[in-house]
Amino acid sequence: MATPPPRDLRERTFEFSCAIVRFCRELSKESGVVRQISWQLAAAATSAGANLEEAKAAYSRREFAAKNSISLKEIREARYWLRVILQCNLATPESVQPLLAEANELTAILTSGMRKLHPQF
Repeated sequence: MATPPPRDLRERTFEFSCAIVRFCRELSKESGVVRQISWQLAAAATSAGANLEEAKAAYSRREFAAKNSISLKEIREARYWLRVILQCNLATPESVQPLLAEANELTAILTSGMRKLHPQF
């Protein structure tokens, strides 16, 4: 993720998902709990992007907000797994830090969007 991220949030989450999939392909080569964590991470990261895509076709503002809320929840989960991987030394900091930084930024962007949709959020 050395190039600047795209401005379109759906494209940005798509690229994040692809980076996570590539990262998890390597991580899942180790068996046991490490493989399970990589699968959890991949599921959460790809779900965040998929739900943003679904939000684009929402029938109502309420459905749009619900899909965005799920995306935020999933990106937070992805961020959690990246922190576990970093803290437990399951991958090199150099491979985890850019992904964690992007997860942090996506969390902030999605949180801001949710506050606009629901001021009480």
